Parts: sequence; C-alpha cells; structure tokens
Amino acid sequence: MTKFVFVTGGVVSSLGKGIAAASLAAILESRGLKVTLIKLDPYLNVDPGTMSPFQHGEVFVTDDGAETDLDLGHYERFITTRMRKSNNFTTGQIYKSVLEKERRGDYLGKTVQVIPHVTNEIQEFVKRGAGVGGDNPVDVAIVEIGGTVGDIESLPFLEAVRQMSLRMGPNSSAFVHLTYVPWIAAAGELKTKPTQHTVQKMREIGIQPDALLCRADRAIPEEERQKISLFTNVPEWGVISVWDADTIYKVPRMLHEQGLDGLICDKLRINTPPANLKRWDQLVNEVEHPQREVTIGMCGKYTDLSDSYKSLNEALRHAGIHNHARVNIEYVDSETLNADNLHQLDRYDALLVPGGFGKRGVEGKILTAQYAREHRIPYLGICLGMQVATIEYARHKAGLGSANSTEFEPETPHPVIALIEEWQDADGSIQKRSAQSDLGGTMRLGAQSSDVKPGTLAHEIYGDVVTERHRHRYEANVNYLDRLSDAGLVISALTQREKLTEIVELPRSVHPWFMGVQFHPEFKSTPWGGHPLFKSYIQAALKHQSERAGNKQKVAA
Repeated sequence: MTKFVFVTGGVVSSLGKGIAAASLAAILESRGLKVTLIKLDPYLNVDPGTMSPFQHGEVFVTDDGAETDLDLGHYERFITTRMRKSNNFTTGQIYKSVLEKERRGDYLGKTVQVIPHVTNEIQEFVKRGAGVGGDNPVDVAIVEIGGTVGDIESLPFLEAVRQMSLRMGPNSSAFVHLTYVPWIAAAGELKTKPTQHTVQKMREIGIQPDALLCRADRAIPEEERQKISLFTNVPEWGVISVWDADTIYKVPRMLHEQGLDGLICDKLRINTPPANLKRWDQLVNEVEHPQREVTIGMCGKYTDLSDSYKSLNEALRHAGIHNHARVNIEYVDSETLNADNLHQLDRYDALLVPGGFGKRGVEGKILTAQYAREHRIPYLGICLGMQVATIEYARHKAGLGSANSTEFEPETPHPVIALIEEWQDADGSIQKRSAQSDLGGTMRLGAQSSDVKPGTLAHEIYGDVVTERHRHRYEANVNYLDRLSDAGLVISALTQREKLTEIVELPRSVHPWFMGVQFHPEFKSTPWGGHPLFKSYIQAALKHQSERAGNKQKVAA
C-alpha cells in the first residue's frame, strides 16, 4: 500500500519546501524505495502557463505536456521518477473539475460545498498522482502543499490531507513541516517563537507534525532545538536543523545525518536497507573542486528573478560538473543592449539567449545572436533564442532586411517566424490570425521526436533522433527554409511528423559552435548524466576561453 508524506510550510514563503521534499525523496530512494512527488498549488489559475515569470518563476514542462510548477524540476533532478500531469495540480483545476461534475449532475442535486466535495476531489487528485489503484503504485508519495500555513488559500488542501491521513489509518502517513527560525542580529540570538506559532496554527487545523525542518542561516544549537520540541510537541529527534548551504546537493546528506529518513520510515513502518548516499557525496565533491572556471553571458529579459531560468541554470551547472568546471552565469538585460554597448559581450566565454514571450527586449537578443556569429563566440539559443538567431541570419545573410516574427511585428513582409496557421502561400505571405481567446491551449507542449541531419553538430550531440520537450507557439516558417539554407544556415533537425524546424546551426567551418534549438533541453538535464547539448556547449566555452587566452599571450609577446 502506498504511504504518504505531507510537506507543509510555515512563517514565510520561499524557504525551500521543494528542495526539502526532493531531498527527502532522494534519501528514501537511496534506501531502495520507489518514490514520487506531488505538488499542490493553492492559486486559482488552472496552471502556471499564463503567469508572469516575475511572479511565478519558471514554468516546468513534463514529457506528457503539462505546464507545471518549477518544483517539479527539482523533483526530476533529485530522483529517477519522471513527473506527469498528475504530479502537479492547482485550486483552479480542483474547482474546475468540481464544477464540471456539478454541471453534469454527478452530485445528484446535492448542495456542492468545500467539505466534502472539494476536499474529496483533492484527495482523488492526490491518489491519482501517486498511482493508487493503478498498475504501478509507488511505495511512498511525498505531497508538497504550496503556500504558507495560515493562508486562506491553502486551508482546503490542509483539511483534505488531514481527512486523508485519518481515513488511511495509523502508520500510513507522516507530516513534515518546514519552518523558519530567524537570527535577530540586535539580540544576537535565534528566535523560536515564529516556529511555535506556526505549529500552533497547524494543530488548530488538526494536524500534528511528525518532524520540523527548521530553516536558518546557521545550524540550530541543541538548546533551541529542545525548546522547539517542548513547545511544539514534536520529539527532539524530529526537530531537524536545515541551515543555508552553498549547493542544494548538500541537503540530502544534511537531512540524513540528522535521521529524517529513519524517522519517516519508523513512522510509516517501512523496513529498508540503510541509505546509500555515495553518489551524492561524489557529486558534492565535484561541485566543490572544479579544475576550471567558465563564465556564460545569459541575455534575457527576466534577469531580475533567477527563478525564471531555474532549470536552465541547473543544466549549465550540471554540464560544468561533467566538464570539471565551475559555471558562472551573468545575466545581461537584453533591453539595455544596443549597437553602442555590444562590446561588453566580449568578456564572456559563451553567450546564451533563453526562451521568453513578447516583444520587449527582443532586438537586444537579435543583436546578441549577431555579435556571437560575427565574433565566433559560442552561442546557444533556446526556443526564442533559436528564433532570434534565425531572424538575425535572415536579415544579415539571406538578404531579408525586414525579416521578423509575427509575434513582434504582425505586418512584417518576411515572417520567417510565425504561427503555423499564418503560413499561406509558397511565397511566404501570411493570413491574418484570429484572436486567441485561450492562451493556455495554443502551445506545442511536451516531448516530441525529430530526425537529425548527419554530418552536423546536432548529430554529434544527439545521433539520429532527438527527443526533447517543448513550450512555444511560434515556429520557423517552412516557406523560408530553402532561402535560409542557400544562405548558409544549416537546418539540422526537423520534427518527424510535421517537418517543423527543431535545430539550426552554422557549419563548423564558419563558426566553432553556434546552435539554436526550438525545444527546451534544460528540462531533461540531471546532475548525474548532465545533458549532451549543454556538455558540448560548455566544452566549446572552455575551448573559446583557452584560445582567447592564447591569443592575448601572443599579442603581449
């Protein structure tokens, strides 16, 4: 029977529930258990797909095409189980499902209420995410409840899991509460009162935590742990200190050494072999002892919030680990770039333009692609980054000076990037698109396969077929591919069904490493294997760094 661990948060948000939940899952998996994770988000949006990256951070995409919370990216990087649509749901999805059932008459004319109808629906979604009743259920499902205890929005979720734990009976569930223990500099001490209050709020709801993960900027002394235990009714061995670490990959070892996995297994009556965290120790050792250092210039428009590029940042660091190098990422606001200040890009070992939506900052991204091409700096364009590279090449090498995307310039005479329904005639002219009333249903999402052209950089990296995840609306216009190819741009991968452009690159004879990909390879990178595309990219950055240093020495001599 599947056992459940419910992870909640208190005092303030952004304490790292996702990392804590993923780390606990990693330790339990190292004991030989089959584990999955589920994220419950209390907002009313159906999914994060239409939310601003500044507010929500990155949207993570699963193989089956779900737009999900960025914590699912942490889950996939920490454990081997792949996430699906059922591993993340929101209040919006719950109410949408309940209201559809009411409209169909499923409730037989009863008054539809939060209890029991909404809470029952939440429980059904949780069980579905854990595979309960399916052919391949997991041993343990870790359920992370978004928001902060005490918020109105999360109350139905907390009530639902309270009911669920009661219905399942003893030793079927455990509660882990992540809380905050602030250091008050003026007093020179850690304060436990916020933790006492958040646990009091939990107990008012009817939930007694089995373990407290106490976040602080330093390790919590024994005396404070004893005080927290006394006032929260949590055994002292269940008060776990979680201090700030210089890498998230230290957290599994931190939790294991304080016995969290043993406590959970005892609570759930699960007998397993001891945890084996050898590969985590090797990973941390590699992170802490790089042989080289490389700096990537990431030119985007969401540079004020690093969570906007969470998976991408991690993928670059994974590639650095596998190249024995520390990867430093410096953000360049694409809105600030112009022809007069592009020389600032010279100091980077490689340039990267990530995905994004909307016109703001796009000309700066196009200039970045041009500068990388003309100055032979390794360039990787992801999603929009591929599209701006295509636009740049069309303008300056294919003789299409006014080339653009219909996303940025609907009336452009050369729509080298456009919606599929906008392509009309062989001459590349476009038809007016109809108003899009449902932005959540107009994307190419999830994993798709493409055939790779032999003899290309893409083929060196991927082989004959590439399968990656997508999240975009606009495509490279097939009516312009021949003209771009004639001008020297290599279309190195096309989708197997629609023959849509997936990868563009420059020949190695023209540029050492220049590639744009329509998909999001960062979603499949893990610290264990890295990702072949990013590993190749970081290798190119290291080579460019060495060549540049050699040239400087020659000039000095």
